[in-house]
Amino acid sequence: MPTRYTYLMRQLAALLITASGLWQIAGLWLGELDAAHLLTALVGAAYLLIGLGLFGQSRFTLFVAIALPAAMLWLALSGNAPWTSPPWTEATWTTANVLRGAVDALVIALSARVLWALRHQPSI
Repeated sequence: MPTRYTYLMRQLAALLITASGLWQIAGLWLGELDAAHLLTALVGAAYLLIGLGLFGQSRFTLFVAIALPAAMLWLALSGNAPWTSPPWTEATWTTANVLRGAVDALVIALSARVLWALRHQPSI
């Protein structure tokens, strides 16, 4: 895969995870201040740090960009996430939560593809 496409995929993953992090932190101003919103904002802060790392060249950030969104997506699908009500109810799968899951899945796919493309290139 040409280097330009891996660069663009990495930048797209960085933009998506940064926007998701900002969106999760902005939830502090939109809802009541409770433990679920604070945990969501903490995950949003971690997403912002991952986004900053993805704008660089680190391969470790690619691993983290796969692991943390995958863990959050798994928690959401299992119904154990702090922002969900009991699993598989109508209140759990709001448009915002579905969009968040889709962004997480897209970031996982893009980061995995970039990491796979960089496997034979020397690290800096």
